[in-house]
Amino acid sequence: MQKFDKLTGVAAPMDIINIDTDMIIPKQFLKTIKRSGLGVSLFHEMRYDLDGKELPDFVLNTAPYRDANILVAGDNFGCGSSREHAPWALLDFGIRCVISTSFADIFYNNCFKNGILPIQVSAADREALMADAADTENPQLSIDLVTQTISRPNGVVISFDIDPFRRQCLLDGLDDIGLTLEKASAIDTYEGARKNSHPWL
Repeated sequence: MQKFDKLTGVAAPMDIINIDTDMIIPKQFLKTIKRSGLGVSLFHEMRYDLDGKELPDFVLNTAPYRDANILVAGDNFGCGSSREHAPWALLDFGIRCVISTSFADIFYNNCFKNGILPIQVSAADREALMADAADTENPQLSIDLVTQTISRPNGVVISFDIDPFRRQCLLDGLDDIGLTLEKASAIDTYEGARKNSHPWL
């Protein structure tokens, strides 16, 4: 998993509440178990017409947001069914950070396991960041996971809270498998001792 420490980039405004996982990646794209290739289908029903042509008014189809790697969204982001394809699609598009006032629990947890930083902020801070993102002249935000801060274009800094263990996993680039592999030596030692003491198992 790619490490996350600092990120400066274009923030796209999506001032929509209750963006669910089916909006993020519709069910017809869940046939794959690969994490790559899903970015083109991100927000498919909002992004394309019935002929597969881009809808010109959708934010990620417009400049400068085609290159967004931060998303500022409405309340309750990632609700709905518990599909891990949702963070996969965001990450494949290039989104490394989602900012909202609240997240669905399963989506929130899945973000950390896939190298995406979900940041919860107050309603007032979200509105300020939404306005920053909507400024097409300079929609750039800077995220610093080490200091747990968001730097706005006007110089104002917003602090955010995050679970220390999840923060460290992102900083180290460790998902569940990576965490397990860090204990490989201890696991090998245990398995060897168990084989000697219980050879019939």
